[in-house]
Amino acid sequence: MENLFEVQAELRTDAGKGASRRLRHAGSIPAIIYGDNKAPISLTLNHNVFLRHLQEDAFYAHILTVIVDGEKHQAVLKDLQRHPASDVRIMHADFLRISNDHALTMHIPVHFLNEELSPGVKAGGLVSHLMSDVEVTCLPKDLPEFIEVDVAAVELNGSIHLTEITLPEGVQLTALAHAEDEELAEGERSSYDQAIVSIHEPRVVSDEDEDETAATEDEEAATEE
Repeated sequence: MENLFEVQAELRTDAGKGASRRLRHAGSIPAIIYGDNKAPISLTLNHNVFLRHLQEDAFYAHILTVIVDGEKHQAVLKDLQRHPASDVRIMHADFLRISNDHALTMHIPVHFLNEELSPGVKAGGLVSHLMSDVEVTCLPKDLPEFIEVDVAAVELNGSIHLTEITLPEGVQLTALAHAEDEELAEGERSSYDQAIVSIHEPRVVSDEDEDETAATEDEEAATEE
């Protein structure tokens, strides 16, 4: 069975846009691994195999084993470039070597739980996910695959902010580190303490709104003609 957190790579000796273009035409991806006070290494990945890795959500926030001609490197996926016209066409990948003694800064996906149990949803409200991931800082051993946000207690027109998230031990939100430098009045919420999810009343579209929208569309059509 294929290990989705183990990436097979080959050394890449050719450099430049022309060489990268030839790699892509041959079904490969140019990549690089760097960090941990070691020299960067240019890599080649098999496009279709790497695409299978990317279909696993945990791959984006997991300690990976990048194997380069038999040598293993512990790393995380730091950056990914996709083709602007196709999400399934990968153009380049960056891997960052990790050190067990140095903190990582990573974007971690958010999983929202128990939405259907919340009083706000039961009252007819709609859930808005205002963030799909959060940036965290932690040691590699503490890196979570995702952050859970329990929506079960959120009322209609209520929300959950970053300071209200329960984080795994050893994990900090980078946004809230900036909040420590703010001078706030008593009861004032930091501008960095943003809402991550909210439940709001559905918008009711009146006949007047529909008429105005139709009139605007007619004007735009007439202008184009």
